Amino acid sequence: MFSSPLRLTESFLRYPNSKYVLLAFFMTSAQSVLWYTAHFYALFFLTITLKLDYVSAYGVVLIALVIAAPAFILFGWLSDRIGRLKIMLAGLAFAALTYFPLFSALTHYVNPGLEAFMQSAPVTLTVNESSCTLHVFVGPWSHFSSCDRAKDFVSGLGLPFRSENAPSGADTVGLTIGSTTIDGFDRAGWNGAFLAAGYPDLAQDGSGNVIAKPADPANVSRSAAVLIIVILMIYAAMIYGPMAAFLTEMFPTRIRYTSLSVPYHFGVGWIGGMLPLLATALVAAYGNVYIGLWYPIGVAVVSAVIGVVFLRDTRDVDIEEESGAAATARI
Repeated sequence: MFSSPLRLTESFLRYPNSKYVLLAFFMTSAQSVLWYTAHFYALFFLTITLKLDYVSAYGVVLIALVIAAPAFILFGWLSDRIGRLKIMLAGLAFAALTYFPLFSALTHYVNPGLEAFMQSAPVTLTVNESSCTLHVFVGPWSHFSSCDRAKDFVSGLGLPFRSENAPSGADTVGLTIGSTTIDGFDRAGWNGAFLAAGYPDLAQDGSGNVIAKPADPANVSRSAAVLIIVILMIYAAMIYGPMAAFLTEMFPTRIRYTSLSVPYHFGVGWIGGMLPLLATALVAAYGNVYIGLWYPIGVAVVSAVIGVVFLRDTRDVDIEEESGAAATARI
């Protein structure tokens, strides 16, 4: 059922209701990026970067989800007793502080051979950075320069790399891996360089192309991987569990649905939904397998600061009161 023009005006054009809509947008954005990081980005990291086979990767996430699912109910219940905002802010803070060490631990326990190779045989690309483009939405309209192709080739193998600038105006690339240097983008030569360097998860197919092998099952600690994913899901539960009640208590009854619909769907659909695409594009552009984590960390930090400064708890708000929204803001 569509909202009346009066409801739309009251929700989005009348202060302070418009302020509450903006605050709800930041909190739902934070909820979505923590959820997407735990459930989707971690899965992509396992399969694309760490080369864990699909059955094992989906199995790890499935087991973690079964273990962590009660946490969503637990934190919703707990928020009724000690307050909603403090649990949500704690989840955001824990995520921002521990995402990097947790994903580094995933690398260590899922593919220790990859971790060792990162340290023993660093990869350097010599490229013309001005010709590189951050490709988020790839389609027929996309143009890939030599720089883009080189970075895509290396990141597609799940490898980190460092970039050095080529002479100005030169649309050429160079590869240095270990003690081997190759000028120009020569796929066969680059394939041979990676093979010669002894990368643990590469093999040569019948056509002479390098393909990524699944991580060695004997070296995969599935229990540790499950534990790490459970922790990520608990962070998501800490904000997701209390969120429904928090948002409901944030607005007066007469404009609640109208006021929540826009910030919730934009926060979840766009800010959260962009996480896998943008994080993957950042990895390919900058050559750091962990750089995509800055996206959820940035959203979590901004939302946590906004929550501390502008919000207070809604646990004792009477949702039948038309003035209920006033109880949620500090200013």
